[in-house]
Amino acid sequence: MSDALRDAAETMRAVRERCVWSQQITHRDLIPYLIEESHEVIDAVEVGDRAELREELGDLLWQVLFHSAIAAQDPEDPFDIDDVARTLTEKMVRRHPHVFADAVATTPEAVLVHWNAAKAAEKRERTSVLDGVPSGMPSLARAQKVLGRAASVVPAPVRFAPSRPSSEPPTSRSLSERSESKRVPAEDREPPASEAELGDALLDLVAHARANGWDAERALRERIRALEDEVRAAESA
Repeated sequence: MSDALRDAAETMRAVRERCVWSQQITHRDLIPYLIEESHEVIDAVEVGDRAELREELGDLLWQVLFHSAIAAQDPEDPFDIDDVARTLTEKMVRRHPHVFADAVATTPEAVLVHWNAAKAAEKRERTSVLDGVPSGMPSLARAQKVLGRAASVVPAPVRFAPSRPSSEPPTSRSLSERSESKRVPAEDREPPASEAELGDALLDLVAHARANGWDAERALRERIRALEDEVRAAESA
C-alpha cells in the first residue's frame, strides 16, 4: 500500500477510535452515504469535472476505508483494509489469466470469456444465473442486468427490436444525440393503460436499450439532466 493510502487508512482508524459519532456507525448505517457518494462519482464522470471527480473518488474511498475499519472491530469475523486489498488482488489476478498467466486474449470478447470462466469457478455455489444480481440496484439498471443474465436461459422479451445492432460505442454524447433525433412527441405515444402495462413497456424499452448497447439508467439520467437545464433556463429567462 502506498504511503498516501496508508495515511488515509490510519486517518480512518483514528477517526473510528476517537470520534464519538463514527464509533456508533455500523455497516448498515453507512449504506445511504455509500449510495450518495457513488452517485456523486457518476455525476462527476458524466459532466467531465476532473477536480470534482478526484474529490468524489476520495469520498468513495473513504466509504471503503470506513467499512473496513468497522469490519476490523467485529468480534467474530474481523478483517481490515489490508485483507480487503489482498482479496481484491487475488481475484483480479485469477480473472486476468491473459495478463498474469499463459492464457491468450486478443479481443475484448476473449477477455470476457476468461473473466466469466474465472467468475463461474469462484461462484460454484450459485444455482441460478440471477444469483448475485443486487436487489438494491436502481430498477432500470437491475432490469438491464437481469435481461443480460436471462438471455442465456430464455429469450429476452424484446418487442421493440432494433433494425440492426449499433456499432457505435455507447458514449454519453451518442446516447443523448440519438435520443434527441429519434424522440417521439409525447402526444403521439400510446400510453400504457395500467401499471402492469407500464412495467411491460419499461422492460421492453430496457431490452431495446440493451440490444443496442445503450445504458438505460444513464439515458434516463441524461434526459433528466437535460430537463433540469431546461427548467433552470426557463426560470432565469
